[in-house]
This record gives sequence, structure tokens and C-alpha cells, in this order.
Amino acid sequence: MNIHFLLLILQCTMVFNTSISQKLADPSKGNSQKNSGLFSRIKSNSINSLTVFRCKDFTITGRGNDPEWDKANWTNLAKLDTGGKNYESKFKMLYSTTGIYVLFTGEDNKITTKAYNDFEAIYNGDVFEVFLHPVPKNAVYFEYEINQLNKELILTLSKTNNQLYSWAPRYPSLEDRKPIKKMVDVIGDEIKVGGSIKEWSAEIFFPYTILGLLPNVPPISGTVWNANFCRLDYDSGNMIKYSWSPTIQKSFHELDKFQSIKFE
Repeated sequence: MNIHFLLLILQCTMVFNTSISQKLADPSKGNSQKNSGLFSRIKSNSINSLTVFRCKDFTITGRGNDPEWDKANWTNLAKLDTGGKNYESKFKMLYSTTGIYVLFTGEDNKITTKAYNDFEAIYNGDVFEVFLHPVPKNAVYFEYEINQLNKELILTLSKTNNQLYSWAPRYPSLEDRKPIKKMVDVIGDEIKVGGSIKEWSAEIFFPYTILGLLPNVPPISGTVWNANFCRLDYDSGNMIKYSWSPTIQKSFHELDKFQSIKFE
């Protein structure tokens, strides 16, 4: 049995969450699953490829100000939908012997969300999103979302017999007990729902234990995964999608549109 799976079981209670799966299947959501035949055609189909550089472990602040981040270049997200402002949005990624680091930053005018709790439908408001798909021919992948108020949604997803399933890990509320470390930094006047802001950033550390249900984890030098990095913004009143993969059409769950990341 995978040691990462055992560690994950010790840290959190896995909850089978079909209600989230049903929401993901709603075509009005940026996280919808549209194509029932998608998983028979999954392949590596990258337009771009990202090299993920190795780093030493460091403490996250939400601002991405640790010198280790100098090893990674910024990569821009493409605005996919018409309407709304074209907010600059970008990300960085690093990996260490213990986990994966991701840093987002984006211009913004408003905190457009509700007072969600962790594991609620935060994708109905402004979020940054990470998708990791370590084996493209395998239908199991990982999704993470975070909003300006530091609320998160964590999912491991799979599809069996044309049904999309999701598992959401639940863990103790004490911050020092949570396996994922995350911090948000917001530049603005009011850090609250509806608050006026100028930009926000999110810095996340994913220990390999939280990815324990996925194959091909942890990565080593030369490992290649598929992935995507995304943003949802609702300031215009409509959902505006941003994505590293510019070929996404309707759903961030179009796995055949993901691009490759190679670990140094």
C-alpha cells in the first residue's frame, strides 16, 4: 500500500462528496465536467511546457517574498472569456523533497464572493485554482481552490463509468494540524466580502501526503505531469475564466487540454 496514502489517512478523514461532484457537473460552473467521453481520449497535448525547479523548504507568507522564488519565472494566465476587465494574472511553481509550492498573483478591483467556509462552493466567487494530473492516461487528478479570504477547497477527483466522483479530505481546524499550508495577501482598503482592493496573491504548500491518492507521487528529477493553473473572477457579474492552457473551452476539467510540467 502507498505510504503516502497511509500518511494521508492518519492526517485526515476522507469524505466521499457526491454533492460537490454534482456541482462540478453543472455547466454554468467554471469547474464543470462537460464531455462524457473525455477520459477515453486523455493524452499529453501541451502547447507550452513548464520546468519546475527544485528548492529548499521555506515558510510561506502569502507574498512570495522568500528568495527561493527567484528560481522560478512568472507564467501568465490567459483570459478566456469576453467581458470584464483584463486583470493581469500569473503564477510560479517550485518543488522540494517534501512538497510542491505554488504562488499566484493577480490584479483585482473587488472581493467578489460570499462568506464561505472551507470546503464550501467557493468557486462561485473569486478564486485561484491548481489542477495536478500526474499520469495523463489515468483518470485521477487533484484540484485545489483558494479565495481572497483564505478559504479553500481540496478535491481528489476520478471518473468511473461516466460518473465524476470527488473526495474532500477533512482535517482538524487547528491551523498547525492542517497538511496544506496557505497564506493570502490582499492589497486594498477593505479585506472583506465586497471590499475594494487592487490586487491579491496566494501562496500554497502542498505536502506530498495530501497527494497520496494520486499515482506517480512524489515526483523525482525528470518526472513529467500534466497540470493547469486557473483563476475565476466575478467582478463583472459574470464568471470570467483565466487559464494557463489557452485552449480550455468551457470547463477547467478538460483534462486533454492540460499542459505538461517537468520537474528539474
